[in-house]
Amino acid sequence: MKISQLSQLTGVSIRSLRYYEQQGLISADRESNGYRTYHPLVIDQVNTIKFYLNLGFTTEQIAGFLNCVVMNKEAFCSQILPIYREKLTEIEEQIQLLSQIKSNLEDRIQAVMLENPNPPGA
Repeated sequence: MKISQLSQLTGVSIRSLRYYEQQGLISADRESNGYRTYHPLVIDQVNTIKFYLNLGFTTEQIAGFLNCVVMNKEAFCSQILPIYREKLTEIEEQIQLLSQIKSNLEDRIQAVMLENPNPPGA
């Protein structure tokens, strides 16, 4: 199938598909005219890539385990659990940082309100 067909079937832009190929996440054969052709199994690969991108993984991280996940089931890929745990720790740290920022902003709002009980736009 051509790249436009793959894009339509997966909902991934042609630009992203070219990027996935550049990153080694998917591969295509080239016709004599230079057009890319993809095997139908690439649809599953692209959908798997989309799934992991939605979990917050980078393409570099996905490249480390994609083949295992596509060839086997997720539970049979020994390298996936440590990556999940690392990502979860990263997210927890982000939540903590955002909570602190939120608290700081709430404190600033309270301080401004005490100084000027009728600010414009309140």
